[in-house]
Amino acid sequence: MNTADAANTADVADVPGADDGWRRLDPRTALVTAVLTAGVVVGTAVPLAMGFLGHFGAARSGLWTAAGAVLLTGCAALVDHVRWRRTRYRIGTGHVDLHSGLLLVRRRSLALDRVRTVDLTARPLLRVLGLVTVRIGTGEHRDGESTLELDPVTRAEGERLRRLLLARAAVRDGDGAAGERDGELAVLDPRWIRYAPVSFVAPMLGGAAIGGVMQLSEWAGAQGDVIHWTVELFRALPLFWTLAVLFAAALLTGAAGALGLWTEMWWNYRLEREPGGTLRVRRGLLTSRSTTVEEARLRGAERVEPLGVRLFGAARVDAITTGLAHDEEAKEASHSTLLPAVPRPEADRIVAAVLREESAPTAAPLIGHPRAARGRRLRRALAVALAPVVLLAVLGALLTPVLLWTALGCAAVGVPVAVALALDAYRNLGHALTGRHLVTRSGTVRRSTAALERSGVIGWTVRQSYFQRRAGLLDITATTAAGTGAYAVYDTGAAEGLAFAAEAVPGLLEPFLEWDDDAGAPPQPCVVSMTQKRLPSVSARTTKSGSGG
Repeated sequence: MNTADAANTADVADVPGADDGWRRLDPRTALVTAVLTAGVVVGTAVPLAMGFLGHFGAARSGLWTAAGAVLLTGCAALVDHVRWRRTRYRIGTGHVDLHSGLLLVRRRSLALDRVRTVDLTARPLLRVLGLVTVRIGTGEHRDGESTLELDPVTRAEGERLRRLLLARAAVRDGDGAAGERDGELAVLDPRWIRYAPVSFVAPMLGGAAIGGVMQLSEWAGAQGDVIHWTVELFRALPLFWTLAVLFAAALLTGAAGALGLWTEMWWNYRLEREPGGTLRVRRGLLTSRSTTVEEARLRGAERVEPLGVRLFGAARVDAITTGLAHDEEAKEASHSTLLPAVPRPEADRIVAAVLREESAPTAAPLIGHPRAARGRRLRRALAVALAPVVLLAVLGALLTPVLLWTALGCAAVGVPVAVALALDAYRNLGHALTGRHLVTRSGTVRRSTAALERSGVIGWTVRQSYFQRRAGLLDITATTAAGTGAYAVYDTGAAEGLAFAAEAVPGLLEPFLEWDDDAGAPPQPCVVSMTQKRLPSVSARTTKSGSGG
């Protein structure tokens, strides 16, 4: 340790609860790498050795393949051992430091007051060895530079780092309010698994399974045989029933895959509020995951109801919060999801508990939107449904009558479905103000009801197209630093939408409004003053600094 490191260690030692210097990753990291590499190498070496049998014989093929596998595994383990020797970390007075690299030395540091997440993940092999991967992040997206990854450390060390860093955050942001809802908020109910097969994952997995079988048969040079076997199997059935059986088989395969995926992701699920004001989600069967959300960074909650799940009266709950990672890995890990698909009353109960409200804002009665909004959705849906019908009809008139019958079939199926979805989308529109939150709902294939804290709104975006202006409608979007960054109220009445925004966050939008004081009528916001007359579209945005963070 050089003089600078010694001085830093001395400074750290004076801080209560801080580390006494630099620490290394767990030395078993080389073992983990060797086992994983051996698995990949063996999976590749077996078919390779079978391919060499005709040229070198069984003994020589096995010997050369085994030697190559051992060499590759040993090299991978050696490289990871060098990485372990050259990697160290510490928690100092104001930073989390990570030094790594042999030829290219990297020294990275995150300010402690910027740390927002400390997530623990343990893949199956790590779980067997009692190890975890720790991801310390700021929630910003800067090409991975906002996250430090310690892979791996012992589970006890991972828990110690999580408690230490989040305890500092609690002291910095103020202790979370204690109350009767502290402790366990939700625990796994095995009956929730019944919603897995009706999610959008099931048909996608079914299609992926069919594609996987075809790909494997192509690699083996047997794709023609597979297709011939399938044709012979269904030769006696009419085409309609053949397609129906294949579709049902794909759905059953997808449903089985969805059940397995749900079990892996949500088994051992537990949601709890910990001392210091943090929400912790723990889940996973083979790969365990632990995600922590600071309540000081929570700006609301979102009740999400995909169409299949909604038909069975269920919904999931996502957190609207600042400071969660936005990289691809975080998206795959569902970092913002607090609760999987559960019965809707249970989802609302969790929303109320998470937001510390007596009743869930997502269950509040909502204000409907004008009928002009329904007309807009019907026209758009019919345009989408009839466009291919018109194209097929024109081609049928020019080429073959078969396309005319195809167009008729598409119209018979597509138009009713489009109209039903459009009417459902209109029914789902709504907004309201409930205490500390503003609520907005929209969507049909994916209906979303978002409850956003008014104090978390940092700006408004008002948009009005030419056709919306003729219908007296507009879109108004609350801008925030949390969640997706924007939550919109679509196709609301112009005066009603502007009044809603003005009441939700007083003082933010009023400077840009003009009020109509006609005699005998209450004052109503009529225009946004920063727009110009007769423009085909309106786009106005205001921001307020220093709020919502």
